[in-house]
Amino acid sequence: VQLQAYGGGLVQPGNSLTLSCVVSGRTLGDISLGWFRQAPGREREMVAAISRSGGGTWYTDPVKGRFTISRDVDKSTVYLQMISLKPEDTAVYYCAADRGTMYAIDRAGYGVDYWGKGTQVTVSS
Repeated sequence: VQLQAYGGGLVQPGNSLTLSCVVSGRTLGDISLGWFRQAPGREREMVAAISRSGGGTWYTDPVKGRFTISRDVDKSTVYLQMISLKPEDTAVYYCAADRGTMYAIDRAGYGVDYWGKGTQVTVSS
């Protein structure tokens, strides 16, 4: 399984950004998908996840109401739409996939089956 994330960049506080992650080697219905981030000096954390069916989602509290995870099965792509971005959202963002259920994914990413390379998101004026 390969994951390729796109869409990072520099944005001003309050603005929006959408990350994309193309998944190959596995159909989306077979895997749970998540977005993680890691800021300098901080532990990696999962910010959003979507279930294998696509019917369930999970968000960490700091991003609830601002981030939306979704997927397009035909394009084999998972998205992370981010609005009202804050400087504390600055981090390297990673997409990841796991063969287990969404709720079994470790919030720090330990044991996650597949990782993509990160994409930098910087929120700064």
